[in-house]
Amino acid sequence: MPMAPRVLLLCLLVLAVIESHCWEAAIPGCHLHSFNVTVRSGRHGTCQGSHVAQACVGHCESSAFPSRHSVLVASGYRHNITSVSQCCTISSLKKVKVWLSCMGNQRGELEIFTARACQCDMCRLSRY
Repeated sequence: MPMAPRVLLLCLLVLAVIESHCWEAAIPGCHLHSFNVTVRSGRHGTCQGSHVAQACVGHCESSAFPSRHSVLVASGYRHNITSVSQCCTISSLKKVKVWLSCMGNQRGELEIFTARACQCDMCRLSRY
C-alpha cells in the first residue's frame, strides 16, 4: 500500500478511537455534562449525600478581525481589532433534592441547583 493511503487510514482510525472515547469533546457546541456531587451538612458535616448534577461543557464560536474604518475613527484609532465571542453557559437551572444520611440513622434533605439546559451566549465576567 502506498504511504499516503496508509497515513489517511491511520488518521481515520485515530479519529474513530478519539470519538468513541471522548464523544462530548469531539462534538462542537455547548452540552450538558453529568458529574457526581457530594454534599455535607449539619453542624460538623455529620450528614452526607450524593447526587448526579449537570454542568454545561463545550466550546462556542469566537473570532477576531480588523476593525471597520468607522470603529477606528470613533475609537481614535486605538481599537484596531474587533473580537466577537460566545461562552458556553447555563441557560436554565432546576432544583434537585439531595437526600442526606446523618449519624444516628437520621435522614435529611437539601436542595441544590443543577443545569437544565445550555447555550452559547455572550461572555460576561459577573454572570452569576
